[in-house]
Amino acid sequence: MTRKSAQLDEQLHEYLLRHGPRPDTLQLELIEDTQRLLPDSADMQISPEQASLLTLLAKAIRAEYAVEVGTFTGYSALAIARGLGKDGRLLCCDVSTEYTDVARHFWHRAGVSERIELRLAPALDTLRALENAAVIDLSFIDADKTGYIAYWNEIVPRTRSGGFIVVDNVLAGGRVLHERQDESAHAIHEFNRYALRDQRVELTMLPISDGITLARRR
Repeated sequence: MTRKSAQLDEQLHEYLLRHGPRPDTLQLELIEDTQRLLPDSADMQISPEQASLLTLLAKAIRAEYAVEVGTFTGYSALAIARGLGKDGRLLCCDVSTEYTDVARHFWHRAGVSERIELRLAPALDTLRALENAAVIDLSFIDADKTGYIAYWNEIVPRTRSGGFIVVDNVLAGGRVLHERQDESAHAIHEFNRYALRDQRVELTMLPISDGITLARRR
């Protein structure tokens, strides 16, 4: 049995990208515009392999209603929206007009803007205002790390049985291993411990990009 995942150097990562779904022209332009317009924040954008996973997962579970916490410039939302059914809806939670103005532009060009509702408000306020019924098929959490447990506890009970919750940055750049963790890494470490003990879900943690947790609602 292989005891650890492959260590992806630049060459192996390029191989992975060449033999998986490649970002299309629009996605590449979104990636490039994010790097050009927001060079100090561009590392918050998800990776192409994460985007293809989100699209594939949405299709696999036939998601009709999805929620995203932390939208940035819209790459992950675009990926989810493309995987939804024809009547599918995606609720995006963010607080930045600077970031989401870029997102809106690309959603419109991709022809998915009618599927996406963007709410510019603190995500907890938006989530707590949702109905309490378990109607969410797919969620993606990728926002401030200190809020992860709170977001999780609003989303899990609103997720249908068999629905999925995807959580980004669960390895915190390896800082979860540090004896003295910064606030963000400590919050991620506490979230990882919390989610693992949560009997409402079954989950796995995958070493994709900065680590993702993939959880299925029981």
